[in-house]
Amino acid sequence: MSDHSPVVASAVSTGPVGQERSIGELMGDVSRDLSLLLRQEVDLAKAELKESGSRVGKGGGMLAGAGVAGFLMVLFLSIALWWGLGYLMGNAWSGVVVAIIWAVVAAVLVSAGRKELARVRGLPTTAETVSKIPNALKGNEEENR
Repeated sequence: MSDHSPVVASAVSTGPVGQERSIGELMGDVSRDLSLLLRQEVDLAKAELKESGSRVGKGGGMLAGAGVAGFLMVLFLSIALWWGLGYLMGNAWSGVVVAIIWAVVAAVLVSAGRKELARVRGLPTTAETVSKIPNALKGNEEENR
């Protein structure tokens, strides 16, 4: 044979038993495996972002509802004040009661929205698996366990 390229025995051989593979073939396998690993990490990150995004949307919607409730509270308090100043007694208190109800609704929505936003975890699985890549590249997979 006139081929002078180095030949290394492969631990995982795709050919017949005893067939040796060149370093170029092994490097090609490593390159393909690394490319696959990075694609899988990107897919995982996309999935986690989608989940986190839906929670952010839900929490943001609750805070928007709290904003509307707060606006209505101010509106009813203004109407009650206007009516109270107009009559100095009587029907004005009904406006105050409605405004207090809206204040309670706003407080509940703010609390629920904050709790939902606090549950957003980011990309925990992606961060964990990406941190394992350097050990895997070095051949120290045992350190990842």
